[in-house]
Amino acid sequence: MRPVVSPVKRLAMERALPLYQPATLRTSDAPSVIQRARPEVLVVAAYGLLLPLSVLESTPHGALNIHASLLPRWRGAAPIQRAILAGDRETGISIMRLDVGLDTGPVLSQAAIPIGEDEDAGSLHDRLAVLGAQQIVSALAALEVGRARAVPQPSEGVTYAAKIDKRETWLDWSRPALELERVVRAFRPHPGAMTRLGGIPLKVWRSRVVSRVCGSAGTLLASDPGLVVACGTGALALDEVQISGGRRMSARDYLRGHPVPLGARLG
Repeated sequence: MRPVVSPVKRLAMERALPLYQPATLRTSDAPSVIQRARPEVLVVAAYGLLLPLSVLESTPHGALNIHASLLPRWRGAAPIQRAILAGDRETGISIMRLDVGLDTGPVLSQAAIPIGEDEDAGSLHDRLAVLGAQQIVSALAALEVGRARAVPQPSEGVTYAAKIDKRETWLDWSRPALELERVVRAFRPHPGAMTRLGGIPLKVWRSRVVSRVCGSAGTLLASDPGLVVACGTGALALDEVQISGGRRMSARDYLRGHPVPLGARLG
């Protein structure tokens, strides 16, 4: 629970580069501080706040954002999780020029990657981070020689990736098993998909869809292999779980210390 120096700050300190860390850019001195550094362009990655117009206009080429979706799909705060939740087959990186809207600016380049069947938010984030680094280097090189072209986003196909609400992480067993399996992957490794078993919170790390459908939603149908739970449609096997304060473990190891009768209800 202590602040950790980011890689950007660590590199700046090692090379004795000026570092500006304002709590907000909506202060009267923010544009002047940026202008004194005389940058040609700003690069923004996972900043989380809208840049005011005064900052966007403080450089000749404005600000380029490394956005983790194929705009205009998934504008907003959580594009990686929303793509997995929606069952998208692919996502990617968009290098866009920021304007005063929420990810509404024109796009300089895009690169797509497939979303794997067992892909979670953590692994997809890491792959997109590498792709985003490659794309921003290429975009800056094109900008430098005057070959960059910013194309307005189409008005069709706009979707919004709202912030993750903790209430979304609780598994609703009345939903189809296919959707709940996506919830587990979308919220892995953080904040984690949750349910309750015997009144005790249980984090679900890994799950898979199975064909058993006999039983009301939320009922434990089988305990080997995995905790097989009936859903609104189909059933979900919980293969790896974690109780509060405990370690991640297989469902089989969990049941050794926490025997649960068939027919027990989760949720």
